[in-house]
Amino acid sequence: MTRFVRLLLVALYLFFAGRASAFDAPADYAVRTDGWLTVLYPAGLQSRVDPLFHEANEAKRALADDLGQPVLSAVEVRIARSPDEMARLAPAGFPPPPYASGVTYLKLRLVLLSMLEPKTYAATDLDEVLRHELAHAALEEAVEGHVIPRWFAEGLAIRQSGEHPLLRVRTLWDATLSRTLLPIEELDSDFPVEHPGVGIAYAESADFVRFLLRDEDRARFQSLIARVRDGTAFDRALTDAYGSDVRKLEYQWRRGLDGRFSAIPMLTGGSVLWLLAGILLVAGYVRRRRHAKAKLRQWEHEEVIEAAARDEEQWAAANTRSQVEHAGTWHTLH
Repeated sequence: MTRFVRLLLVALYLFFAGRASAFDAPADYAVRTDGWLTVLYPAGLQSRVDPLFHEANEAKRALADDLGQPVLSAVEVRIARSPDEMARLAPAGFPPPPYASGVTYLKLRLVLLSMLEPKTYAATDLDEVLRHELAHAALEEAVEGHVIPRWFAEGLAIRQSGEHPLLRVRTLWDATLSRTLLPIEELDSDFPVEHPGVGIAYAESADFVRFLLRDEDRARFQSLIARVRDGTAFDRALTDAYGSDVRKLEYQWRRGLDGRFSAIPMLTGGSVLWLLAGILLVAGYVRRRRHAKAKLRQWEHEEVIEAAARDEEQWAAANTRSQVEHAGTWHTLH
């Protein structure tokens, strides 16, 4: 990269960072700051936002423990009512992906969340998506912006959020038995976004990061982060920290998958096992849908109550006025 290109990238970053920091929230938005975390959200929805501060602080502690250093010194979170509104809250010229209910602008330490899913318009699990996005921000801060493979960043974020655990197990199970696992190095150069391989890519990433973060390897994982932070290229840092390159580590990880999944159908009967797995997946999906619908009903109920309270306050202000005498004349105070 030439010096001119580097200077141009720095100038662009400073330009958009300045625009983001100067962001004017919509008139009907409220702002709350609690230590390192600033949240912009639709006014009147404080009851939904308050629990996020607890979740964020718990996530911060867990990420610091995994990464081996303090993280998330300052983050701004903007919560939108819908995907369309989320796009309006994004930095100018940088809309979120159309499939995302959350996105992190790493250099700006900015997280956007939508209260509704883009495709289904079901209620978003804000706690889960926030933990996912904070993991991206924490990793960026921990390595001071040095290059990290996509699979590593996504794997850490999924591990932190705990999203879709049954689906990930089933995906890994299928891919292991059918020998369709994707090479980790392939994920590094060409991480799938929207095609059949995306489920395998995310499931593999999360499980491989779990493998790297085993209790006996936690110090190695933290050493990897520290080495990347100091400027060592990721592949070299991984080899130095673990004493093995990514191919040898992947081989060990795959052997572990074979041990976890390959023998189970023979011991329990494949058809029965798939039936049980399918039932668990359907039950999990139904539970999530019910939770989302219940959350939407709760939000609608809260909005009715909040609207009634605002109407009552406005009525009281209009009908309860005080008068004072000045220079022999009575004046009404509004």
